Amino acid sequence: MIKSILLQCKFLLVEFLNVSYQVVPNPIRNYYLRLFGICIWGKSCIHRGCKFFHVGKMSVGQNTVINFGCYLDNRRGIYIGNNVGIAHNTKIYTLGHDLNDPKFSTKGAPVHIGDDVFIFSNALVMPGVTIGEGAIVLAGSVVTKDVEPWSIVGGNPAKKIRERNRDIDYKQVYRYWFAL
Repeated sequence: MIKSILLQCKFLLVEFLNVSYQVVPNPIRNYYLRLFGICIWGKSCIHRGCKFFHVGKMSVGQNTVINFGCYLDNRRGIYIGNNVGIAHNTKIYTLGHDLNDPKFSTKGAPVHIGDDVFIFSNALVMPGVTIGEGAIVLAGSVVTKDVEPWSIVGGNPAKKIRERNRDIDYKQVYRYWFAL
């Protein structure tokens, strides 16, 4: 009984985070997220309309932008590097079900996203995946396995298409006060 009540309290806290985050102005969102154990640094920004699945268990480096409508399943941990761009409606999952287990129990692992990665819109990143430094994930891709550094992947399931040019010179900074 006590365990059930505590679990329900955790769900209420996560729901409070998801609802209240939508009305917090951009200049103070990073500080607000830190109250919930979500570490976000530098000039990084998680836009309104994103949904968190847990409090804590998430770290975002500097100059990283996570656009509106993203699902951030941080129940097992999401670790995002510096200068990363994650486009709208991307879903990052860290927990699922064991399809071969008679009890259909949950299983999962953290997701790691390296520095200078860009994930285009509507991509799905599955539990336990590591996306290497400088990689590109094309729109609508389903990433079920690790992505090599500086590679471009796409499709369902995502497959390597080619290498990415390593000579990049940009920063992901997009901190408008009232952007989505």
